[in-house]
Amino acid sequence: MTAPATFAAVFAALYAAHSVGDIWVQTHADACAKGNPGWEGRAACARHVATLTLTKTASLALVVIAAGLTLHLLPLLAGLAMDAASHYWADRRVTLQRLADRLGKAEFYRLGAGHLGSGAHALDQSWHVGWLFITALIITL
Repeated sequence: MTAPATFAAVFAALYAAHSVGDIWVQTHADACAKGNPGWEGRAACARHVATLTLTKTASLALVVIAAGLTLHLLPLLAGLAMDAASHYWADRRVTLQRLADRLGKAEFYRLGAGHLGSGAHALDQSWHVGWLFITALIITL
């Protein structure tokens, strides 16, 4: 496969796995607790990120096998680690909220608070997709 095709396949695999792992694989308990202060919130967020990273790893393994891709271990590990760190950072919630406040997105962040489809959810998902793009670049360097 060419480098652009490899990048596209890796990004598609990460994007699909993110959608599944962030919604279907994440437990309800972790989804509710991951933004809580203290160790309870940190542990819930870490569990979520661990299962999400495993989902992304499995998706990448499938695309490697199905498409015959060759990925190198160090960029793969670095990309997945960066993705996990960025996901954990955003999913602790107060961090993303503070960033939104600083960038003049406070009103949008609070739009529809407490519901899916809220401003917070939209900013969260766009943050994650942006990092999926960076992760795919790192993995396919």
